[in-house]
Amino acid sequence: MKPFSSHALSVPNFPRRRFVQGLAAGGVLLGLSTVAKPGWASAAERAGSSAPVLTGTEFDLVVAESPVNFTGNARMATTINGSIPAPTLRMREGDTVTIRVTNKLRVPTSVHWHGIILPYQMDGVPGISYKGIAPGETFTYRFKVGQSGTYWYHSHSGFQEQTGMYGAIVIEPAAGERLRVDRDYVVQLSDWTDEDPMRVFAKLKMQSDYYNFNEPTAPDFFRDVSRNGFRAALDNRKMWNEMRMSPTDLADISAYTYTYLMNGNAPDGNWTGLFRPGERVRLRFVSSGTQSFFDVRIPGLKMSVVQTDGQDVEPVTVDEFRCGPGETYDVIVEPRDDAYTIFAQSMDRTGYARGTLAVREGISAPVPVLDKVEWLSMADMMGAMGGGMGDMGGMNHGGMAMDHSQHAMPGMNMDGGMGGGGLSKASSQVRHAKTEYGPSTDMRVDMPRMNLDDPGIGLRNNGRRVLTLADLHTIGGPLDARGAEREIELHLTGNMERYTWSLDGLEFGKSTPVHFRQGERLRVILHNDTMMTHPMHLHGMWSELENPDGGFQARRHTIPVQPAQRISFLVNADAPGRWAWHCHLLYHMDAGMFREVVVA
Repeated sequence: MKPFSSHALSVPNFPRRRFVQGLAAGGVLLGLSTVAKPGWASAAERAGSSAPVLTGTEFDLVVAESPVNFTGNARMATTINGSIPAPTLRMREGDTVTIRVTNKLRVPTSVHWHGIILPYQMDGVPGISYKGIAPGETFTYRFKVGQSGTYWYHSHSGFQEQTGMYGAIVIEPAAGERLRVDRDYVVQLSDWTDEDPMRVFAKLKMQSDYYNFNEPTAPDFFRDVSRNGFRAALDNRKMWNEMRMSPTDLADISAYTYTYLMNGNAPDGNWTGLFRPGERVRLRFVSSGTQSFFDVRIPGLKMSVVQTDGQDVEPVTVDEFRCGPGETYDVIVEPRDDAYTIFAQSMDRTGYARGTLAVREGISAPVPVLDKVEWLSMADMMGAMGGGMGDMGGMNHGGMAMDHSQHAMPGMNMDGGMGGGGLSKASSQVRHAKTEYGPSTDMRVDMPRMNLDDPGIGLRNNGRRVLTLADLHTIGGPLDARGAEREIELHLTGNMERYTWSLDGLEFGKSTPVHFRQGERLRVILHNDTMMTHPMHLHGMWSELENPDGGFQARRHTIPVQPAQRISFLVNADAPGRWAWHCHLLYHMDAGMFREVVVA
C-alpha cells in the first residue's frame, strides 16, 4: 500500500442515484408469485410487505431464476416462489411443520432455517447436515417448532443468498404475543449487486480493498498535519503502510457495487408501512445483508427494543442500533406525525436502505445525509492496550503482534484445554494457537478488550442513544443453572492482503471439526485478531452471551464480535449431530471462516 492510496485518489464518477438510490420501481420483473396472502394475516402485513405471506403447517417453496432490475440493468436473481425477499413464513409454536422445497435451478440448492432449533438433518447445510437439493428434486423438511419470535431462512449453497434467496420467519407464541401492538411489519434489509458474486469474490482475492473508496488520501494527510503536526501525521501514515492495512477497512464491499434494499425495494422505491397516529407498531428487522452491517434509526422516533434473535429482552429505548448479517431485532414505535423515514445506513457510510412509516401511501419524510466515515481507533487495533490512547497518531504496537514469528505461544486445540467443572468466568489469558503463525494471519491481538458496552466504529459519541450488547437482557435468564464444565477457545483470524479468513489461522478444509460432548455445558471464547467485526453464527444450539464478570447477558444465535474483542458464551450441547459454525459475512465464510461442530 502506498502512503497516499492511488486507489482512493482515482474514485470513478459513478452515478450516486444508480448505486445508492436504485430504481423507484425496481425489483422482480417476471415470475411473480401467484400464491395469495392468507386471510388471517394482518391488514398491516398485507398492505406493507413486498413479499407474500404464507401461513399454516405445510409450505411449498420453489427455487428458480427470475429476472430483476434494481439499478437500470436487468439481471437474473435466485428467487423462492418468484419474489425477493422470499415469502414470509408464519408458523405457530408447538406445531409440526412440513416444508417442501423444489429446485428448478440448473445447480444444487439448499435452505437453512436460521436460528431455528431442530434436528441436524433438517438444518439445510450441504456437506454437513445433508447433500443438498439437486436440480429437479424436491426435499421435504419436517420439524416441530419449539420456539417463537422473528427468524429468517436463506440458501447455504454458493452465493445464492447474495443473488436474492432469503426470506423471513415469524413464529407466534403458543400462548399469544406478550406485547400488544396495532401493526406488525417485517423489515428485511439486504444488499444487491449487479455483478456475478464469483467475480466480486475474485476481485477481493486480487485486491482486498477493491471496493473501498474511503482510503486515506492526500487531503486527509494535510488535514492530519494541520490537526496533529507534520511528524505525527507522517508517523501515523507510515505505521498503516508498514502494516499493509487501512484504517477504513470497515466493509469489504461498498455502494460502488451494492444497492441496499428494504423489503426488496431500493431507496427510491421507498417501501412504506402504514399506521394511524397513536398506534403501537412492531417492526421486525431482519438483517439479510450478505456482507453489510446496517445502522438503523428512525429520526424523530424512539425505538423500544423488545426482542433480539427471536428472544424477548427487557425493553430498552434507543435512537439507533447496529444490525449485522444474521441478526434480528424487534422494536416497538409509537408514531404520531404523518411520516417518518426508516434509515439504515451501511457501516462504511457509502449507501443506505430506506423506507417510510406514513399515515397514507405516497408521502415521505426527509432522508438524513450519510454520517461521515470514521477511522478505526486504537481500541479497534489493540484492544485493552489501545483503549485510552486516542487516535492513531500516538500508536505503538505493545498490544498487537504483526510479525509471523515461528516461535508459537502456548496453544489450545479445538477440543478444549481447560478441563474441570465449575468454571465461573471466562479466562482472560490469551492463547494463540501454533496455527496462527502463518500466511493466513496478518495480526494477533495480545491484550483484547472484553467490554460489551461499545456500540462500534461509527456509532461512538454520535449524540444518539445507541444500543450495545450490554443493554440486552434476555427475559427468563439462562437455559441451564449449571456452570461451564469446559472451555473452548477459537481465534477469528485473517489476512486482508491475501483476503483469507479463518479460525485459529486455518481455513475450512484445512481444519478438523470442533467436538462437543453431548449433554455437557461448555464455555466458548471467541477472540477477534482482526480489524473487522464478525457476526458468528453457531447452528443448532443457543449461544448464551456472558458479561465480562461471567454473568448471563443474552441468548443469541448470532453474536457480532468487534475488532480486538474477546467475548464468551455458554452452550448446552444438547443437539446431537453435525453442525455448521461460521462468520455470517458470506464472503468471509466462503474464504474459510467456517468450522464443523460435532456433538456426540
